[in-house]
Amino acid sequence: MSEETLPPKKKGSCLLIGLITLLVVGIAGAAIWWWSNRPIQPVNLSATERQQVEEKIEAIQGGEVPAAGRVDPTYEKGVREIVLTEKELNGLLHQNTSLGDKLKFELVKDAVHARLETDLDPDLPLVGGKRLKARARFLITQDESGPHFVIDDVTVWGISLPNDWLAGWKGRDLVGESIGQGPSGERRGLAGVESMQVRSGEICIQLKE
Repeated sequence: MSEETLPPKKKGSCLLIGLITLLVVGIAGAAIWWWSNRPIQPVNLSATERQQVEEKIEAIQGGEVPAAGRVDPTYEKGVREIVLTEKELNGLLHQNTSLGDKLKFELVKDAVHARLETDLDPDLPLVGGKRLKARARFLITQDESGPHFVIDDVTVWGISLPNDWLAGWKGRDLVGESIGQGPSGERRGLAGVESMQVRSGEICIQLKE
């Protein structure tokens, strides 16, 4: 029995598949480029959101968070856990500094991403007048001595900077380096803060008794 002869593939169908593939790749590339170069938009909090953030800040500073709708003057113990959302964090940045349209924080599991965009001084050599685009990743860990803030990576215009260019700060604990050690050599930690945890879209601060 002779084998059946398969019909030759049509060149038109191969060309169509190739064109579709190029189109998909082009769209994906354009989307990635837009996402990487999208402008930083300042975050504006509503009046209600600002009030909620102010109450959280008062609690962090040692004040008492009032219970909603309370009218009697009886004492109520304050909360010990403060949760700030990514929107609240960026809203505070915009409200209290001039960096709202230049710097943005993104909260992911166990890390904080910082994105900076600003125009450089025209008088600077080589890069004067250019748009600076930088990113940084800070790892947030927790142990018995308290929270640790560690620089994981810094990129400028998509290039990861060598540790030597950052004075060796990659992998070092910013909190431990800035606060120092106690009299017996132990790490001091953040005053009044028992623990700190970063989750997707929010940061949770547990205060000490």
